[in-house]
Amino acid sequence: MQFALNHMAAPRLGIADFFALATSLGIRAVEIRNDLDDTAILDGTAPATIRQLAEAQGLTILSINALQRFNDWTPARAEEATALIAYARDCGAEALVLVPKNDGTGQAEGERQQNLREALAALKPLLASAGIVGLVEPLGFAICSLRSKREAAEAIHDVGGEAVFRLVHDTFHHYLAGEPELFPALTGLVHISGVTDATLAPEALRDDHRVLVDADDRLDNAGQIRALRSGGYQGPFSFEPFAASVHALKDPASAVMASMHHIRSSV
Repeated sequence: MQFALNHMAAPRLGIADFFALATSLGIRAVEIRNDLDDTAILDGTAPATIRQLAEAQGLTILSINALQRFNDWTPARAEEATALIAYARDCGAEALVLVPKNDGTGQAEGERQQNLREALAALKPLLASAGIVGLVEPLGFAICSLRSKREAAEAIHDVGGEAVFRLVHDTFHHYLAGEPELFPALTGLVHISGVTDATLAPEALRDDHRVLVDADDRLDNAGQIRALRSGGYQGPFSFEPFAASVHALKDPASAVMASMHHIRSSV
């Protein structure tokens, strides 16, 4: 199986050191982010510089994370999307992750489906003209405006977007959403993280609880990975832990390597 590394796995590293970390682990694909202070992209690093650094390490940039609130389509969102798509194209990224509104608004039946289709229809030509894939990532949080991969898949079909859009299967959000259905044929990327705190109810889980997958994982990452692979998914599995305990590790390479070994032995 192919692993990838999201910059959220080691957000305190600068982009060059993050790329070197991935290479040291034998990982050949990475995801970069636009929400980390003092690191590219927010520090103004030119996309050409990102491309050069990745090429020097022999890395593929899978995606930029992310266009936030993508399904709240406004002139400001269109401007933001255009800039991020251009950055993705120029830095050599293959895709742009699309994250929905997650503030309790836009959840009404009919409204959320209409908002989603409006945004996808607007994004479709922007992405297609740049040769960038749009990775739609439903979030399992109860307040999110797009929790269901089924709704996302139907909207992609309705706008004729199968050549432009793919789903992100996030193992944490899949668990929270409680949606049993998988869409391996439409999945373009899998985000993996684990939860080991057994005292918390599912509705209490937040990003801060997301650690590297180990033997104490309660999300059944191994089962989700097996099901996706048996359904035909052959793409990357990208580490995306958000917990401060992971970010504070002095030796993230050893921790990620241990998680890689555990996952391989479990699937």
